[in-house]
Amino acid sequence: MPEAGRRSEARERLLGTAGKLFYAEGIRAVGVDRVMAEADVARGTFYRHFAGKDDLVRAYLEATDQRIRGEVTSARQAIGDTSAFLGAVAHGIGQEMCGPGFRGCPFINAAAEYPDPDSVIHQAVLTHRDWFHGVIQDAFREVGAADPARSADVMVALRDGAMVAGYLGDAQTASATLAHGVAALLAAE
Repeated sequence: MPEAGRRSEARERLLGTAGKLFYAEGIRAVGVDRVMAEADVARGTFYRHFAGKDDLVRAYLEATDQRIRGEVTSARQAIGDTSAFLGAVAHGIGQEMCGPGFRGCPFINAAAEYPDPDSVIHQAVLTHRDWFHGVIQDAFREVGAADPARSADVMVALRDGAMVAGYLGDAQTASATLAHGVAALLAAE
């Protein structure tokens, strides 16, 4: 049985390698044999940590989710003004889009490759999206939005569109458009 929660150097190498490859080339395009080879991990070690590829993909998405949660939580703690926090979230997403090697949202990409809503991978995507929506909804509630859930829906849709536009088009324009959209949403509240 895989030791899914166990942390080890080999497990971290597998996750790091998988994350880079899955993000850069697509999840389905990268096999576990390649991940093991590039992480310099034996097959037995891989299976001590993961039940198979889906388990590795789920762990990659969960690690990405945890990283983002940490960044958002840190920003929330550092920024006292809720409107400024929402602007900072938009700005941070924009910076990510303008960074080297940007290939869209890892969660949108994973959902496109795993459309079955019952798959563990699709469920990991939905868990992340539900969390993000909740954080944004709570922030809109704090700024006194008439319909915090609707405002969060709009900001998440702006974020999704900007992530796709940032990958397919001009990332600077997509970033500026996202920031403008969030500012307009806040001004309407």
